[in-house]
Amino acid sequence: MTNEKAVAEKLLQVNAVRLNPQQPFTWASGWKSPIYCDNRRVLGFPYVRDFIKSEMCNVIFENFPDAELLAGVATAGIAWGAMAADQLKLPYVYVRPKPKQHGLGNQIEGHFEKGQKTIIIEDLISTGNSSLQVCEVAKAEGLEISGLVSIFTYGFSQAAEAFEKAGIPVYSLTNYETLILLAMEKGIVDASVQNTLLNWRVDPAGWNGI
Repeated sequence: MTNEKAVAEKLLQVNAVRLNPQQPFTWASGWKSPIYCDNRRVLGFPYVRDFIKSEMCNVIFENFPDAELLAGVATAGIAWGAMAADQLKLPYVYVRPKPKQHGLGNQIEGHFEKGQKTIIIEDLISTGNSSLQVCEVAKAEGLEISGLVSIFTYGFSQAAEAFEKAGIPVYSLTNYETLILLAMEKGIVDASVQNTLLNWRVDPAGWNGI
């Protein structure tokens, strides 16, 4: 079982997660958000990177002992999937959002066998739409999706419902609520905005800041 608080602390330590409820970030979807998560930053900090990798491997080993293949989601999940596959000594592929426009036109890069029990590796989960699209691509190629593992999740109910409907178990090393409570404990954000920050997840599309 992963230590959600320890993972959250590492993400804050390297500024992979930034919190600014007074000046919200704008996502590609147009949503306003008090948080921005960029787990790519972790790759530049070897000891934190190694810790996150080990936590991810523990989750995979404990929850999917029969895993036969790891599949990283392009682009942010590629490095994490490759590192985890190396430590667990499992075959590895990565999945593009769209088929390559030249060469063989592959959407899944790497060698795999139909029917392999596959774990999808993501860096973070927001609405879950892009992750589920990757799962559908893998299924269409004959892979059996055993589950999905991510570093971070915002914990949106729509994502949880979508994965449950698809029958895909999901495990994240840490989550939004754990991170927010830790940030308040450390004085990174003021406790007076706790309810505002926690309520953002209820209606992220309609949230416009404090």
